[in-house]
Amino acid sequence: MTEDKTFEVHVDKGMKHGQKITFKGEGNQIVDCKDAGDVVVVLVQQPHEFFERSGDNLIIVHSITLTEALCGFQFPIKHLDGRDLVLKSAPGEVIKKDSIKAVKGEGMPIYRNPFEKGNLFIRFNIEYPAKYELKPEQLKRIEELLGPKPPFVMPTGEHVEEVNWMEFDPDHDDDNRRDAYDSDDEDRHGRGAGVQCQTQ
Repeated sequence: MTEDKTFEVHVDKGMKHGQKITFKGEGNQIVDCKDAGDVVVVLVQQPHEFFERSGDNLIIVHSITLTEALCGFQFPIKHLDGRDLVLKSAPGEVIKKDSIKAVKGEGMPIYRNPFEKGNLFIRFNIEYPAKYELKPEQLKRIEELLGPKPPFVMPTGEHVEEVNWMEFDPDHDDDNRRDAYDSDDEDRHGRGAGVQCQTQ
């Protein structure tokens, strides 16, 4: 005879992906066995659209413009508990791409010590202006504000060659990757992979 039961599962603050909650003796009972098995609930952490969990810490990626990176900014973060945390850069502070800032004690509650928390880490992504978006007069003004570019002296002689470049995506540019492999193969074998040296 089967019996349906409803269990109320209490998830403590700070519990992690894969952690188990066990209800002793609430499982099926095997024939000719006095003791019933256990019901084991395994926690599965769902991904969040904004926060990434790493142990007791939380990580977010925040994009700012080049102007904000150079001139300062402030922005709010809607935390998991509903609070709005307002962060701002100090005057004159320059934020670099992939730089990381930490807010102490604003991560996840620590399991069985919920009054202690991990940290919140913010990794910055810099959104640069689009290609040719800045006009020549704007570029000149930027150069006046930030200082001139290093001087360039064009080399002279027959060995000087000015070449063009192009955008390169290593994940999708198969032709360039194949050319690089072929070049390496030629360097290793001297005259290319398909050329055999004749023996005497």
